[in-house]
Amino acid sequence: MKSTEATYSTRISASRQSILELSAEEARAFFLKAESYCGLDLPHYIRFDALIENTHKALEGKALSGLSCKPRDHDDVNYTVLNNKDGKYAWRPFQLIHPALYVSLVHQLTTNPYWELVKERFATFSANSKIHCLSLPVVSLSEEKDKAEQVSQWWHSVEQRSIELSLEYEYLVETDITDCYGAIYTHSIAWALHTKQEAKAKRTNKNLLGNIIDAHIQDMRHGQTNGIPQGSTLMDFVAELVLGFADLELSEKIQSLEIKDYCILRYRDDYRVFINNPQDGERIIKLLTEVTIGLGLKLNPGKTRASNDVVRASIKSDKLAWIFRKHREKSLQKHLLIIHDHATRFPNAGSLVVALNEFHKRISRLKRLLEQPMPMIAIVVDFAYRNPRTYAICAAILSKLMSFLDSEDEKKDVAEKIKTRFAKIPNTGHMQIWIQRATLPIAKEISYQEPICRLVSGEDVSLWSTRWITSADLKRAITTPVIDQPALETLEPVIPIDEVELFLSKETGGYYQ
Repeated sequence: MKSTEATYSTRISASRQSILELSAEEARAFFLKAESYCGLDLPHYIRFDALIENTHKALEGKALSGLSCKPRDHDDVNYTVLNNKDGKYAWRPFQLIHPALYVSLVHQLTTNPYWELVKERFATFSANSKIHCLSLPVVSLSEEKDKAEQVSQWWHSVEQRSIELSLEYEYLVETDITDCYGAIYTHSIAWALHTKQEAKAKRTNKNLLGNIIDAHIQDMRHGQTNGIPQGSTLMDFVAELVLGFADLELSEKIQSLEIKDYCILRYRDDYRVFINNPQDGERIIKLLTEVTIGLGLKLNPGKTRASNDVVRASIKSDKLAWIFRKHREKSLQKHLLIIHDHATRFPNAGSLVVALNEFHKRISRLKRLLEQPMPMIAIVVDFAYRNPRTYAICAAILSKLMSFLDSEDEKKDVAEKIKTRFAKIPNTGHMQIWIQRATLPIAKEISYQEPICRLVSGEDVSLWSTRWITSADLKRAITTPVIDQPALETLEPVIPIDEVELFLSKETGGYYQ
């Protein structure tokens, strides 16, 4: 089996590299990428590269504490984009961390010997060859974006590896952690890096890396010790520290019970436990429950399930359903309705993005439309209303469908109707950003309340507070424009495929999350 695993590892690593293979200097460059800073899908004219670069220059070789005073005393430090999850009242906050705090934390984390300590701890976390962490950030070595390679990593290392494991195991138990990022106890970061005993003995030591990370996150969150900001690769990595520590504690508990016939694949807070004895699966889940409770986390009982069909359970149910059904019709509207029906069964599923991407490719080639565009526009708006992960691709489809409307007045009228539809539900900041992208070339006068939309419209808006910053140079860096004006001036009315599609290559191999 060892030779098989070695071959498998070689097969999937040609296009990507684990962050733990990087030097401190390389890791710093990776975290300071705009793509790493903001993981949220945004239109191409919203850019953070100059902002992060200027902040890096202003802070390089300096301690943020000497250029500021008590950011945690302010409750508006980060910029939060709210994302409605179900078209009703469920929502998720994505945070663009204050650039000064983000860059300062990157500088601290990627300074030796801190970076070497981090790598050593992850080596300790992964000592048990039966527990595999598969979600560490990766660096793309191909033409694809880092995010695309991360999704490819999931497909190869989780889904495909799970299917392979059906050769060795009869049962699969799946579970995940409820609201993982929102529940992480910031003091547990120091436990993960230094052990609980050392961290508690040195809880006032400001030079301890775990305390440095903890303090930065509290500064981002008004002094709170529960929860970390969601929306950046840096915070994904911090979460992996805590979850890696959980892997270590779980390993020790499993060994104490002398359970030997198992394999665990973990991707972020999702666990797949492979066993041949169902009782072993129950015992491992019980142990995992104890570990997570000790870290202030808890498993999601609604998503904990067992199966004796490992192959079928290895593939997400929405993806299987999409594979087994008819994908399209000659009529464009009927094609959309097929996808819409799938969405009612599997709301906000990854397969919806795949399906809508295929529809987008189909209509993007059309020069004229034989069917009426308005019914299809209504269907696509309903998609976006109920399925937040489809915002970007729905905006692209809408921009193409609106291009087939007869007059500019009709296009403006439809744009207003779309905006009004979304005004009926709370927490749609992310959607406003994409609806603005679709309507901007035809109706610039339509206003949106989301701060970043107001920036796009030319208003003077600050996304991040500088009241707590005492350095004039750092304040100037924080006010670096994030709107690419030349890109706005040459904006295409129809959003092109490469602006919204994750993968650059034509074949995605079924990757999605």
